Amino acid sequence: LGNNSFREMCDREKDTNVRLSLPAVCVVWQTAMIILFGVFIRYDHESDAHWVEHRKHLNLTDIENDFYFRYPSFQDVHVMIFVGFGFLMTFLKRYSFGGVGFNFLIAAFGIQWALLMQGWFHSLDYTDGKIKIGIENLINADFCVAGCLIAYGALLGKVSPVQLMVLTLFGITLFAVEEFIILSLIHARDAGGSMVIHTFGAYYGLSISWMLYRPNLHQSSRLQGSVYHSDVFAMIGTLFLWMFWPSFNSAICDHGDGQHRAAINTYLCLASTVLTTVAISSLFQKHGKLDMVHIQNSTLAGGVAAGTAAEFMLMPYGCLIVGFCCGVISTLGYIFLTPFMEKRLKIQDTCGIHNLHAMPGVIGGIVGAVTAASASVEVYGHEGLVNTFDFEGKFKDMVPTTQGGHQAAGLCVALCFGIGGGIIVGAILRLPIWGDPADDDCFDDETYWEVPEEEEEVSSSFICLGFVLFSYQTNDAVIAFCCSRLYCIQSPLDGSTAQFWDYSHILM
Repeated sequence: LGNNSFREMCDREKDTNVRLSLPAVCVVWQTAMIILFGVFIRYDHESDAHWVEHRKHLNLTDIENDFYFRYPSFQDVHVMIFVGFGFLMTFLKRYSFGGVGFNFLIAAFGIQWALLMQGWFHSLDYTDGKIKIGIENLINADFCVAGCLIAYGALLGKVSPVQLMVLTLFGITLFAVEEFIILSLIHARDAGGSMVIHTFGAYYGLSISWMLYRPNLHQSSRLQGSVYHSDVFAMIGTLFLWMFWPSFNSAICDHGDGQHRAAINTYLCLASTVLTTVAISSLFQKHGKLDMVHIQNSTLAGGVAAGTAAEFMLMPYGCLIVGFCCGVISTLGYIFLTPFMEKRLKIQDTCGIHNLHAMPGVIGGIVGAVTAASASVEVYGHEGLVNTFDFEGKFKDMVPTTQGGHQAAGLCVALCFGIGGGIIVGAILRLPIWGDPADDDCFDDETYWEVPEEEEEVSSSFICLGFVLFSYQTNDAVIAFCCSRLYCIQSPLDGSTAQFWDYSHILM
């Protein structure tokens, strides 16, 4: 009886007006961040003004500051978080604002809370009670946020911005705890986050989606698909993620051979995944045509699976095998598992994160455990074995076979935190106080955004259907994505129309 009453309360008529709740949450929580940062956060020795004295005392040069080693990787990871994930979520025909905009909101709040939560576990200076942050903390904060953005993928179009803020608050907290348990207590290695980021984030989001199951979601089915231009924008996100994933997996590896090897391993896994994704997509589609959903998502699965073993001696051919398997499994997941999960398991996975992050994350954890357990002095060398697996301090007597068991334990912890935490947070988000949309209003930007008119008709019947320019500047080059103007002219005589493209403004 109590359970039925709870369900009835949660399923009552929806009110999507967040005029008071969203500003209140944003302002109050940002104020709390300001206060907490004032109390706890300080610069570390490499970003503090006393670095000059520290440098002279240790006879160092400015180029040995960690900033110059880590910032290029931080820049790539930052672009992945805000551009890659954001644009990947623009595939829905009427939810591009929500995909990019709410991604921005989650990330901006999440990195602040992550600096605090991870700082309390990893960077707290017990001499003065302050958290000392530097460039590596910023990278780890981005990693922490990635878990929440992955979870958002399962809920895309079905939740309010207030719910997303709550999801991020709890998600960052859970992430920081499970990361500390896996990396510090269990002593598992997970440079690219197959377990800590992808497995946790995916099952966290899937569990929340299960708790927020909408039996009448078919009422919004007209908006659940994509259109040509939305798929193109999503593909831009895919390409940014694909290009920068080697930086993601190698960003916090030890300088030298570990970081170098992580980039190579990820690079090869990703390349192999593309070919098998194309093969399986063509094989299971009528007339051998490719499905853009598979190309946008499954081509990234190799990067996810390479994460845990990124800095291990996986060997180039081993990377190609991992990528090969992930392309097959991820694409088959989109074809068979996603419909099964929605119909039988009551899990509505908008972006298919189970196929892109969950399964490849588990594969990555297993690959990491097997690779660690099979490590040997002949392959790594004694110093290489100690350095790669951090066999120092209280872990100096650990052997590779034991390390493999610890890796497997780390995967189990990630699964438990993701599923358990998701169920608890899902129950909280189901309360009817967050302004979530009704079943027939899902996947529509108009619920939470001021949406401009799609077409602006001019008296001459000359209509510009769209112009978009996006550019990303690196130290070496400017990459510009430009969709030309598509014009439609309507004849005043018979009403017929003609279309043409204007390429005159494309940037070179």
